Amino acid sequence: MPNTAENIYRYHADEYYQLAADSDKMTELLDGEIVAMASPSIRHQEIAGGLYSEFRQFVKQNKGKCRPFIAPTDVKLNDLNIVIPDVFIACNPENFDHQKYNGAPDFVAEVTSTNRSDDFDRKLWLYRSNGVREYWIIDPKNEKVLVYFFEENHFPTVYDFHTPIPVRIWEGKISITIAELYE
Repeated sequence: MPNTAENIYRYHADEYYQLAADSDKMTELLDGEIVAMASPSIRHQEIAGGLYSEFRQFVKQNKGKCRPFIAPTDVKLNDLNIVIPDVFIACNPENFDHQKYNGAPDFVAEVTSTNRSDDFDRKLWLYRSNGVREYWIIDPKNEKVLVYFFEENHFPTVYDFHTPIPVRIWEGKISITIAELYE
């Protein structure tokens, strides 16, 4: 029998964590399906690391309550979806436990690599439907960033890597130019 949406087994969060404890592979749980993640490229890591560093510095300088995180930090959106965003910002510290963030972060950035369709399709839907306020899809291949600010619109604003991008959850008090993160 071919695998269809109706007959694929859907793992729940508890099962996923039991299986993940016995594995050294990095995976996510997307709609109950365990999805393997490939190792990121150097450029991917430079962008994600630079973005995290800019956010961390901004929070420290402004004594903010939000906390930026970088992969591999788990985010449990619900019982069928545990993701590992490249970078996320969480403004509700009570949602952390010893292992993960529970619920939707305020901001998520994914740097595309071999999992492009997940970032552009599956995760876009997951983040929007679970309450993420702002989602950036950073595409190094095309040097474009799609910025979704779901509180106002479900359509993205597209930036190139050399244009400052305002962080909307912080009312544009910080802007990021992606090209400056790796040049």
